[in-house]
Amino acid sequence: LATKYGISSLQQGLTQYMSQNLASDSLGGHVVGWYQYAVSVGDTALRDNCLQFLSWNLSSVLQSAEWPSVSVELLMTLLQRSDLILKNELELFEALEIWLTQNDPDTLTAENALRLVRYAMIPPRELFRLQRQSPIMTRYHESVRDLLYMSYQFHSASPLQLAKFFDMNCSLFVPRNYLSPMWGSQWIISSPARDDRSTSFQTQLGPSGFDSSKRVTWNALFSPRWLPLSMRPMYTEQGAMQPPRPDGGNGIARPRIIITPATSSADFAGVSFQKTVLILTKQKNKLVVRHIFSFHQSTEEVGDFLAGVDLQYRTSEYLVDGSL
Repeated sequence: LATKYGISSLQQGLTQYMSQNLASDSLGGHVVGWYQYAVSVGDTALRDNCLQFLSWNLSSVLQSAEWPSVSVELLMTLLQRSDLILKNELELFEALEIWLTQNDPDTLTAENALRLVRYAMIPPRELFRLQRQSPIMTRYHESVRDLLYMSYQFHSASPLQLAKFFDMNCSLFVPRNYLSPMWGSQWIISSPARDDRSTSFQTQLGPSGFDSSKRVTWNALFSPRWLPLSMRPMYTEQGAMQPPRPDGGNGIARPRIIITPATSSADFAGVSFQKTVLILTKQKNKLVVRHIFSFHQSTEEVGDFLAGVDLQYRTSEYLVDGSL
């Protein structure tokens, strides 16, 4: 009604309310409706906020009652994104199967949607199962046959060998942000402002079945109060400490995270790593993804990690029960 009668102040208030209440007891489901509203009234800010929330908390959205009501436009937009956060690619295919079954779209829409699934990120045994047991896969098999063929090749050859014949940067071979153990590890840092912390974890070398038995050990270091050299205290020849250099009063120690492989190996040849850190916070008593930080293997850390965030206070919105 605010839009219908041109009450801009009320419309702005509703937009602000929606943006601040994306998390709720029905995590993700109601945001589908809010996204559709934002598109219908041309509210790009609310639309983008909703789309980011849906992408970063997709597993909850896929399990909600509202998932089958997602529009074709929103479905296609989500399927094309690489920043989706979900358990694995198989979860996405199974959710798409539900959507296709309940909506029964035209053939072209169904084929276009199925071709956006990254089948190379699904283990071969699961691909075989889908080909034998999935009614949707049986119905539209011809439309994705070439993608399945490339995926099986991806799982059977080394990355270096495969790169001679295929563009490894195409979306089929690019992982999204998966939460299953082979892709990473959860790290809960209690009282993060207290001191530096470190941890180690393992991931599979790569998503290819060819590398399924190979592991990479990673070392992670978190520092709550890292200072650039220009801001650190200096000592004179007499040993007296000088105060930090002035920088306009805006310089504060910032959190820092460094992630490096524990060892180097010949197996790393031809493999390009991207390291991704997901920061979760609690909103409306629900854990939701607040930030994504990504950096590549040539870089040990991300420069703007939690920039401007103060973890000193236990009431910080970034702490969940006193932990980061």
